[in-house]
Amino acid sequence: MIGAEDVLDGEVPPASVEPEPLDPGERTMFRTGVDVAIAVLITVVAVVAGFVVWQTGSVRSTSSQTNPNPVAAPENPTVFPPSLAEAWRTRSSGTQQPVAVGPVVVTGEGGEVAGRNPITGDVLWRYTRNLPLCTIAPAWSLAVAVFRTEGNWLPAKDSRSSGGCSEVTALDPATGLRGRQRPPEEPVQKPNGGERNSDAELGTRLLADGTYVTTTGHRLLTTWRDDLVQTMEYGELPSLVNPGKQPRTGCGYGSVAVAPVKIGVIERCPTDLGDRLTVYRSVGNDNKADEPPVVFSVVVGARARVVALSDNRTAVALPDPSRLLVFDETGKQLNEYPLDVPDTDFNGDPDGLVVPVTKGPGIDYWWTGSRTIALHGVDLYPLWTQQGTLGPGVVFAGRGLLPVPDGIRVVDVATGQPVGTFPVDRGGYAGPVMMSSIGPMVLEQRGPDLVALR
Repeated sequence: MIGAEDVLDGEVPPASVEPEPLDPGERTMFRTGVDVAIAVLITVVAVVAGFVVWQTGSVRSTSSQTNPNPVAAPENPTVFPPSLAEAWRTRSSGTQQPVAVGPVVVTGEGGEVAGRNPITGDVLWRYTRNLPLCTIAPAWSLAVAVFRTEGNWLPAKDSRSSGGCSEVTALDPATGLRGRQRPPEEPVQKPNGGERNSDAELGTRLLADGTYVTTTGHRLLTTWRDDLVQTMEYGELPSLVNPGKQPRTGCGYGSVAVAPVKIGVIERCPTDLGDRLTVYRSVGNDNKADEPPVVFSVVVGARARVVALSDNRTAVALPDPSRLLVFDETGKQLNEYPLDVPDTDFNGDPDGLVVPVTKGPGIDYWWTGSRTIALHGVDLYPLWTQQGTLGPGVVFAGRGLLPVPDGIRVVDVATGQPVGTFPVDRGGYAGPVMMSSIGPMVLEQRGPDLVALR
């Protein structure tokens, strides 16, 4: 019978023995040499990878000295001061105009950003990278700093092949911490936007419109929202994924200005007979950052400069003869205003591709290079002109302050009528003077130096 008969001679093999169960305390122990070797290899790889990241990342190259103490913003003056004198000064070649944001004045030199007490100039916090600063600007109630990096891996024809301004850091002005510091009860809907990589050319400036920040450049303009995520690219994209999305190719840019949610740029394109004014939106349809939604684009003439934008107007200055053209949202020219401005003020492009303009209550103050012109803040027509100035000036305690060679001229903001002059000794400096104010302090950027007056 099958199953009842031995089919093999010899001893019957012993019954299988179940392996001895592991003691619970031994379950995490390595039981063979192979286990140990694998564990050692994993540990070595992790350590090496961590060291490489530390060596090449921003952690190793960054030092931060934050401010743990509350900082109160200084109170604005209740009466106009009888005089102004130097209170403190410091080197700040990383700023092109004074940066007053929150309760502090922010300065930059080398690779260091510092938040200073506006009254004394004392350093409250520092943020330092082993990279040189490109620029600093106030935006979203933060101090936004851009650092330079090398770009030698890019092809020679790329405008960023010799390097760019790609390391972006947003700093809380009161503490120096990265990103906006939210109250504990406020829900976190986005990353704090403390640090990001982006694409911007050397010499870039940061233009804030209240919602977005746009970088300037001769070939590329980039726009970010408040968590530093890029919302728009215009021009020569560093990584072209979808060709044909940009409205024009091969164009260079001469000047840039912004208004809420839109950007104006003067383009110089090989197929145009003159400079072209283009206005486009800061954010695209369906959040497509490489498809700029163009509001309008028109050829305006040679050596043009876009001066200012409002909600539904764009102002462009042209020489020979000097005049200001104002366009509506369809690109239709509404008005042309003659200007008492020498043609030499139109030589070359403005520094950083930004026409110097200071915004005041209902008025934009535009410095042409030799005089300050006040423009109506909505319709952008000229209100008055003051000659012989060194910058656009600033509104302080209800008066306009205009830098002039022998001091600061005080004018009526509505009429431009001079009221008086504060004598200021600038020690032989005669270049452009960009101004701002915070509390009782008047700030002057004189080349690489920041000077506080009170």
